[in-house]
Amino acid sequence: MRDAIISGLFEPGERLVERPLCDQLGVSRTVIRETIRYLEAEGLVEIMANRGPIVARLSRDDARQIYEIRRMLEGAAAMACAEKCAIEGGAELERDLSAALARLEGAFDETRAGALFKASTGFYQVIFEAAGHHIAWEVVNRLNGRISRLRAMTLAAQQRQQPGLSHMQAICAAILAGEPALARAAVEAHIADAAAVAERLLLDAENKEAALEGS
Repeated sequence: MRDAIISGLFEPGERLVERPLCDQLGVSRTVIRETIRYLEAEGLVEIMANRGPIVARLSRDDARQIYEIRRMLEGAAAMACAEKCAIEGGAELERDLSAALARLEGAFDETRAGALFKASTGFYQVIFEAAGHHIAWEVVNRLNGRISRLRAMTLAAQQRQQPGLSHMQAICAAILAGEPALARAAVEAHIADAAAVAERLLLDAENKEAALEGS
């Protein structure tokens, strides 16, 4: 269900009705209810009065706040990671980060739902853990469902100034070169690009919804 929401199979505002979900997934109502509670805690589901659970809508203001949090936390982690690489040497980090990047590159060709989001999460997990930013990573994980929804919208979008994968490659290269300022700049370029695309896509969605309501 999480992958279905993130990938857009379940659309924002769509009702999540227990019986059809039980039939589709082959599980009990108890499992569906527990899953919905978990997804509500992630911000992927809302419980609406007189409607029950629906797929949560993601507003432009929500997106702006998420990208700002990402800019601060990911920028600081990438910078600390690059500093550690410059001071201590980075054989282990190079191995782990290069492997995570390779998985991410492979995931861009994957058709399985959720593969790209899992690989993106794994890439950032290596950076946060190498930086020693464990509390920051906990914060990111609480937002990860909504972050993944935004990634689904923006990573392959044609409107991007630079493809999403090339941003990740630039972040990796700057960290492994031991260049903290370049690593932070690469993260900020990535976030700015993604945020601009998300703003346009969410505005388009809002305009279409308003047009449907007015027709």
